[in-house]
Amino acid sequence: MRERTRLDDALNGLAVIEADLADNMELLELGEAEEDPDLVKEAEAALQKLETKTAKMELQSLLSGEADGNDTYLEIHSGAGGTESQDWASMLQRMYTRWAERRGFKVELVQLNPGEEAGIKSATLLIKGEDAYGWVKTESGVHRLVRISPFDSNARRHTSFASVWVYPVIDDSIDVEIEEKDLRVDTYRASGAGGQHVNTTDSAVRITHIPTGIVVQCQNQRSQHKNRATAHKMLKARLYELELQKREEEADASNAAKTEIGWGHQIRSYVLQPYQMVKDLRTGVESGQPQVVLDGDLDPFMSAALAARVHGAPKADLADLD
Repeated sequence: MRERTRLDDALNGLAVIEADLADNMELLELGEAEEDPDLVKEAEAALQKLETKTAKMELQSLLSGEADGNDTYLEIHSGAGGTESQDWASMLQRMYTRWAERRGFKVELVQLNPGEEAGIKSATLLIKGEDAYGWVKTESGVHRLVRISPFDSNARRHTSFASVWVYPVIDDSIDVEIEEKDLRVDTYRASGAGGQHVNTTDSAVRITHIPTGIVVQCQNQRSQHKNRATAHKMLKARLYELELQKREEEADASNAAKTEIGWGHQIRSYVLQPYQMVKDLRTGVESGQPQVVLDGDLDPFMSAALAARVHGAPKADLADLD
């Protein structure tokens, strides 16, 4: 029923746009024929609004992948650099949480591995909402931060890296077969700020899929059985996302944007010093207000990246940010 509703909305929206376009073009022609500037102005204003509406529908049409309508997992991992990179990873966690809240999505913290002094080593978020995976899927890759380090007594400029990995939540309609012999399950004590049950039992679960090397972990529940079930769902989602990626590469090997989506590829730079700019290295989209972006204003970057997956886009020059 959800899929039917989506298709009905798309078709009805297209019919409305076609009708409005025809009506306003007739109004424009009538105004020009009668030399009525007010009528012409009214028709032109209506066409401008229609252009904006059409652009939004075009963007929505890009969210038509097999799993785009699903909820999504988002993993963040700090790069080399200790406290500096761990603090950057925690900034990314806050940024994506703020973005999701802006769109009315729900965010759950599935796994958190805090840093020794500040920030986080890794975290996994579960983002629930319509088209959550479709929106966030282009965020996979390496994110680069340049700033004056708050942890450096000499106030020197530092460059930090953190990796983001996105994969969809899969439902019962998608069957992913996993053999138990291919799994290694480890339990350990959950890390966190403390509490009655934290660090007292081996409730956290880590599952390794031996053939692919994929590792998932969950520690947000007090029960080891619940954490194991959640980790198993995460593993299924990761394996499904891997299969989706293979299908996309086979279906469109010529799409240059595909090479920028995988793990280990830098996709965006956030420069706070010596000037202020956020620039996407795949699409060239930039913002001179990095604090606004870090507060969750990611839609312009996500929209451009979605369009680039379909239409292609020139890469930005990394030298522009050095």
